[in-house]
Amino acid sequence: MKIQERTGAGNNRSAVPAQAGVGERLPSAPRERKPALAALAVLLILVGALGATVLVLRAGDRIEVLKVKEKISAGESVTRDKVSTVMVNEDSGLHYIKESQFGALKKLKAKSSLYPGTVIVGEMFDDKGGLPTGKASVGLALKEGQYPSTLKQGDTVALYRVAANGSSGSSNDKSGGGSSSGRTPLVADARVGLVNSKSDATISTGNLSITVLVDSDDVAAVTSAASLGEVAVAVVPGNGN
Repeated sequence: MKIQERTGAGNNRSAVPAQAGVGERLPSAPRERKPALAALAVLLILVGALGATVLVLRAGDRIEVLKVKEKISAGESVTRDKVSTVMVNEDSGLHYIKESQFGALKKLKAKSSLYPGTVIVGEMFDDKGGLPTGKASVGLALKEGQYPSTLKQGDTVALYRVAANGSSGSSNDKSGGGSSSGRTPLVADARVGLVNSKSDATISTGNLSITVLVDSDDVAAVTSAASLGEVAVAVVPGNGN
């Protein structure tokens, strides 16, 4: 009987540790690695680095070209004050006019009106220029006093008929076909095209040769008065030039 009690007591003691072990946390399984995500992250880093490299390389291909700063009318040549420069990406398919080519460009004429902000390409100019429909270019030989000293290419002007001696009207009205009063302009809004360079000999004499763009209907009156030296030019205020 004692032997059994001792044996039973020993069995009870040995069972206690076994029951306590049931409540312990089981060891967790190792986390699963995701090599695909790691590879994707590396790929994104490489793509970003490559993109930055391309931008740097492309920045090195930028060139300085001309763009319009002030309106250039059809038939006009480019002057320095009407253009500025801008940096653009070099494109073999576009014939940009580089800053270094300005000297050659100013010898040509615009084929159509060009407006501020336009980047200039070679196809916009040629050696003849283009005239808008219904317009004609007329040459004028002006004497000192028949034009303002500030007259320049691109100005909008009014053309008046005056007598060769400076008085209003014409000494030969029947040849003019235009107003003889001197108060009503032959042309109210002509556009100055070409103005003699300061290096021309006529500058020293006070004479000036210019071309003006007028309506085709006004050509006869203007050329008739011009042939007699009876045209005076006045710059129109507020023309934006």
